[in-house]
Amino acid sequence: MAGDPPAPDNPVEQANEDTDSDYSEAGASTDATEPEPAAPESNTPPEAEPERDIPDDVAEYARFSKMDGAAYDRVNQFLRDRTYVTAREWAIARLCSDFRTETGVEMTKIGRNLPELVPFMTDTYSPQAVNQARSSFESKVRKAGATFLYGAMCDFFTAEELDDVMYEATEVAKFLLEVEGVDLTVDEELAAEERISTVMREVRQASQELRYEEVECPECGCIHEP
Repeated sequence: MAGDPPAPDNPVEQANEDTDSDYSEAGASTDATEPEPAAPESNTPPEAEPERDIPDDVAEYARFSKMDGAAYDRVNQFLRDRTYVTAREWAIARLCSDFRTETGVEMTKIGRNLPELVPFMTDTYSPQAVNQARSSFESKVRKAGATFLYGAMCDFFTAEELDDVMYEATEVAKFLLEVEGVDLTVDEELAAEERISTVMREVRQASQELRYEEVECPECGCIHEP
């Protein structure tokens, strides 16, 4: 593998430099293809909002506690520089995984308690807006996966370059997991990197066989090489 790439900037530290940029529904995403989230559940002025009980599992939730003090715009820019997803898609995708029951995802609970669950989210969401963000996250992951796999299979990258791509992607993914509170041991990191490298070698070998295998022409029956 090539030398270590520069460690990604910490969005929490960046946020502390500029805390004047707060999240708003209208300005959350800079992706022109991403539909705007649905309106917040309530338009009642904060001073008129009645007090409500916060569920115990929401009050105890600490997945994003390392992001305390981070402004939405800072987190969003960090993600947009390194991934296809926005900050709201990242946060809601994680919440949909954590608040999944046998009957489905608790979208109403997630949307209603979003500011309590995620420090850099300041508005509540309707269940429809939660589902929209989750669907957008899934769609982008599928498209990114197809783009990467094609790049790996089309012989554009050398084996060493693919190692570099996978290493950089792994570093960003590990950083996001650590921000979420997942503690990875050195052995776990090395094991994950080895599994990824093994899979990539198999993908590269399979793609070479696919590109250079003999193909029978459906029109004349002749054997051609692609």
